[in-house]
Amino acid sequence: MSAPVALTCGEPAGVGLEIAEKAWSTLKGSVPFFLIADPRHLVGSVPSVIIDTPQEAQAAMPHGIPVLPHQFARENTLGQANPENAQGVVDVIKRAVDLVKSGDASAVCTNPIHKKALKDGAGFAFPGHTEFLAHLAGVERVVMMLACDQLRVVPVTIHIALAEVSKQLTPDLLAETIRITAAGLKRDFGISAPRIAVAGLNPHAGEGGAMGGEERDMIQAVLASLANEGHDIRGPLPADTMFHARARVGYDVAVCMYHDQALIPIKTLDFDRGVNVTLGLPFVRTSPDHGTAFDIAGKGMAEPSSLIEALKLAHKMAAARDNQ
Repeated sequence: MSAPVALTCGEPAGVGLEIAEKAWSTLKGSVPFFLIADPRHLVGSVPSVIIDTPQEAQAAMPHGIPVLPHQFARENTLGQANPENAQGVVDVIKRAVDLVKSGDASAVCTNPIHKKALKDGAGFAFPGHTEFLAHLAGVERVVMMLACDQLRVVPVTIHIALAEVSKQLTPDLLAETIRITAAGLKRDFGISAPRIAVAGLNPHAGEGGAMGGEERDMIQAVLASLANEGHDIRGPLPADTMFHARARVGYDVAVCMYHDQALIPIKTLDFDRGVNVTLGLPFVRTSPDHGTAFDIAGKGMAEPSSLIEALKLAHKMAAARDNQ
């Protein structure tokens, strides 16, 4: 029997606990997982079962959402983050990583955090989950992938101004992003020879230099070098023709040069069920592709589809690693 997925509570004042309970209602017969949270913070829309160890999660699943208790400093007010609970949020993430490292959990799935609350209340020094997880794992560089049934995308540069993209888009960053992506598709998705499509930076992929020189001066050389390493790679391709249905059947992942170039197509295709995946970690990590949604917390309106897909994908990726 495989170990269950460890689901963190994320920011307890957001929608994470609500969607966790809703996810249990859907997945209780198929994906074993347990929630690390303060039982006082539970929404209470479904039954819960307090467990002492992750090994008890499988037996608890049919009866209620399995909860591994983690005491926070204060009770919770939905829609309003309490800085005094920030350290608890950070400690839950650490605990989930420790459990997956020890083999007591098969993967980590993280509910959304509120970065300002963590900075104000716990001195959180990382831009987000991904960088913190890389720090805990001792990994220098990781890759963010967004995935749904119809498309996988990887942005080479992420949360920076568009004016900064061409400055930060170096040959080393591009090459390492593609190598980590290829390795992740092999290890975590069971794709033995990943087909990688790479977008150009400029309109029409630069059109031979008429609309920008990055493709001609840098991107083409990087892709040629990677092809010589044995990667099945094509590009740089015009981004405006990469994402229609006929184009998508020709590749396993699209590597894009900046945030919106990657995220607009996947969110257009499947806004509710996209999953955030971190490639390059020594363990599996997924997350729903949305934030804390304070404005609807506690109103019963939160859509759980992305978390459901994140838990399913974490379970599937962990199984792919086990099968190697």
